[in-house]
Amino acid sequence: MEAGTFAMNVYESAEEYLGRIPMWTRKKNSLEDIRRFLTEMGDPDEHMNIIHVAGTNGKGSVCAFLQSVFIKAGFRTGTFTSPHLIDIRERFCLNGDMVPEKTFEESCRTVRVLSEKMMEKGYCHPSYFEFLFYMAMDMFHKEKMDIVILETGLGGRLDTTNVINHPLVSVITSISLDHVEYLGDTIEKIAAEKAGIIKKGIPVVFDGNDLKAADVIRKRARELNSPFYEADKQGYEITGYEDKGWSARFQGIRGDSMEAYIPSLAEYQVMNAFLSFRALEAVQNQVALRGRIGREQIKEGIAAMYWPGRMEEVLPGIFLDGAHNPGGTEAFAKAAARLCAARDKRANILFSSVSDKDHKQMIREIAEALPLAEGAVAHIDSERGLETEVLLEEFQSFCGCDVKGFQTVEEAVLYMLHKKDEGHLLFCVGSLYLMGEIKEVLRRNGYD
Repeated sequence: MEAGTFAMNVYESAEEYLGRIPMWTRKKNSLEDIRRFLTEMGDPDEHMNIIHVAGTNGKGSVCAFLQSVFIKAGFRTGTFTSPHLIDIRERFCLNGDMVPEKTFEESCRTVRVLSEKMMEKGYCHPSYFEFLFYMAMDMFHKEKMDIVILETGLGGRLDTTNVINHPLVSVITSISLDHVEYLGDTIEKIAAEKAGIIKKGIPVVFDGNDLKAADVIRKRARELNSPFYEADKQGYEITGYEDKGWSARFQGIRGDSMEAYIPSLAEYQVMNAFLSFRALEAVQNQVALRGRIGREQIKEGIAAMYWPGRMEEVLPGIFLDGAHNPGGTEAFAKAAARLCAARDKRANILFSSVSDKDHKQMIREIAEALPLAEGAVAHIDSERGLETEVLLEEFQSFCGCDVKGFQTVEEAVLYMLHKKDEGHLLFCVGSLYLMGEIKEVLRRNGYD
């Protein structure tokens, strides 16, 4: 297709343009070609202090913990994550805030001009995620960020973000079976893809709880002569639960310890906070950070972390959790069951999923772990959204409680809100897209 086909429309907003990209780009560019795009931009990433984060579950939370610490320590901090819940600008944070609309529009225009120029040279138009990545590099460079926290999109080895050459540290969160059609059908294969972000001689910090995944990551780090630091549940001790959060004692890399408060109802966030702590310890003496990241900044940053849609209590007794694969759902179900027991209440559930996830296993885990009283399933407003009838049949096959099906998320949310009473907690889970739709429904109906 000729470059002119993609000519810019000056009356079209950035969001409208970005929304059209998937309609006419199906080919993902090679990492070599992505590197050439960045070179045309002046290699902005080469002038950045980058922390690169991959993994199956917990990536966004680890990014949020790191972001919070760096902001507390006085660093100008840029964070690139995905997906967004409501507004696409959520993917780009400047010092913890969603990027302003003007900055977003300007970066989109810059990358549109770049894309036209590169297409005239014979390159393909960037994919949706590639385009957003270029925008992130452009805005973080122009805004002169001291630190950039970069989350991979899918996988690691072939991920668009893996064109960066010199991160301060590579971080790999927990690994479980997800995106098996792209990354492989075993933990070892997926771990190898995630370990693809490790760079020669660059420290790597990883979740070592899964022995198979840890072996793969450790081997790759040794091949590249990269210092590696494992973080697992033996490295911390939960010392209490108070004020909707956990207190814990983290063991440092050098054998000392640090007390921390993790502001989350979900126990799984303690592990994500610990992984972030280990990552910060691994790099705090590097030239870019030396003398600026101490234990007090780490403690304050961890305690101030906020990450929406992860066991978030949006209304009293109503929780949103973006778990969207069996590994994430298992952690969610454990946290939700503990909440039910602590508050002596039964659980209602609102569930949805996209079609390429192991939704049957997710539903089974929820049904087996929670004291369910009533459930609802709904179709997400996406071509990937699983049909209500399929969800209803699967839920009814695993759950002995009453389950109702709805064709829209709004219908399901309003029904479950109407049914809510003091004897039950409502958990909404299954997809980050579902979390975004629910938040929008609550906003439209005056619940925010």
